Amino acid sequence: MGNMMRVVSSNNKADNNLDSTCKVSDDDIVVVLQDYPSAEISEPIYRIGEKLRVIAQEAYWWRVRSVQTGKENYIPNSHVAKVYHGWLFEGVERQKAEELLLLPGNRVGSFLVRESATERGLYSLSVKHRTVKHYRIFRLDNSWYYISPRLTFQCLEDMINHYSDSADGLCCSLTSPCLSGTIEPSDPSLQPPPVVMRRNFDWKKVDKKQLVNTESHGDNMVSYGVRNSIAAYLSFSGHENSTQLQAESRKKKSKSVYVPPQSNHTNADYEDDF
Repeated sequence: MGNMMRVVSSNNKADNNLDSTCKVSDDDIVVVLQDYPSAEISEPIYRIGEKLRVIAQEAYWWRVRSVQTGKENYIPNSHVAKVYHGWLFEGVERQKAEELLLLPGNRVGSFLVRESATERGLYSLSVKHRTVKHYRIFRLDNSWYYISPRLTFQCLEDMINHYSDSADGLCCSLTSPCLSGTIEPSDPSLQPPPVVMRRNFDWKKVDKKQLVNTESHGDNMVSYGVRNSIAAYLSFSGHENSTQLQAESRKKKSKSVYVPPQSNHTNADYEDDF
């Protein structure tokens, strides 16, 4: 990848592979692309999005250690992708990039640059916004990179630094590499409302006025629904307070209309994806 990507040639790898095991640097990091083993087989040892440090490469199987848990084991190399600079993912397809960016811990502006699995040196930028947006990264004959022809960069790092300072035509500014943060707590406003249990009480101790009086809302031990049911019963039995109770119930119900808050978000125009 030009003047920024660390490349290990096949000849050097062969020289180091004297005992069919290729020792790697402590800086070699991979990301799990799918749970291993799958949940249908057993409890996964490593889960999608988990970062692993490569200890040794042994043909199809790599020995790895989890950065988060320290758990050490083997994993098929088809289940992981190498990561350089924290944001360059090797051999990750478009759909898998979306899965990774939509994992918890990634915020708006989280991004990754993915290299094509079929053609070396072909890159795309994936950014999390309202949805995951994808931008093809083109390369000139002089090896400079660009997304928009009006702005070219000598290397991918310069491109990432520029779009981290300003969106400059992208859906948003780049904030942090994919999976670089910790899992954030979910928004409390999106959680279901808590269930409040009413205390138990003895019906024999309930003041009969509470059954037909709807004025005292705070300390009334009988809920609106129960009082409304009693009102319906009294209407059939001809009770003198039934008409007043039904009127008060309808009045209260009319004040219980829920109006959803209006969103402050406005529609944004995106550039077409590449």
